[in-house]
Amino acid sequence: MYLITVIGNLVIILATISDSHLHTPMYFFLSNLSFVDICFTSTTIPKMLVNIQTQSKAITYAGCITQMFFFMLFASLDDFLLTVMAYDRYVAICHPLHYTVIMNPWLCVLLTLLSWIMIVSLFYCTTISVYLSSATTHSSHSNAAASVMYTVVTPMLNPFIYSLRNKDIKRALKSLLWRETIQS
Repeated sequence: MYLITVIGNLVIILATISDSHLHTPMYFFLSNLSFVDICFTSTTIPKMLVNIQTQSKAITYAGCITQMFFFMLFASLDDFLLTVMAYDRYVAICHPLHYTVIMNPWLCVLLTLLSWIMIVSLFYCTTISVYLSSATTHSSHSNAAASVMYTVVTPMLNPFIYSLRNKDIKRALKSLLWRETIQS
């Protein structure tokens, strides 16, 4: 599942970069979402795979804090990017004639940058709430199932949900594959 997540999201990024028709706000945000999903799953899954292989659950304190920081960073960024994507679709649907004026490249970069900046400030609030919540109020089985769903399944499905069903992405992928085949 981890490999599917990384490869699927990398394919979306490559398709978006390689096709000039996809240099629009929606695909800019989609490629950022794909990048964040790769980073998000890469904060926990490799360590989990090592733990499964070695049958050890040990992690250093510094490793745990670092992993928690990046986990919360990318989880929050994922949420903000989805919010920005929703705004992009709102403008496209409700103000189609003004879409290119409103969603100009400067605003797209600014919205993405603000998403990155806001999650740093929210990180401290979420960290405090994690430390203040009681570990005894949650069952370990429900936490494990929720963790797998959130950290593996959702980022794995995002490329399929947001991109691979899209005809423009399919066209870009066919063009990318065709170019690679010809050059080989």
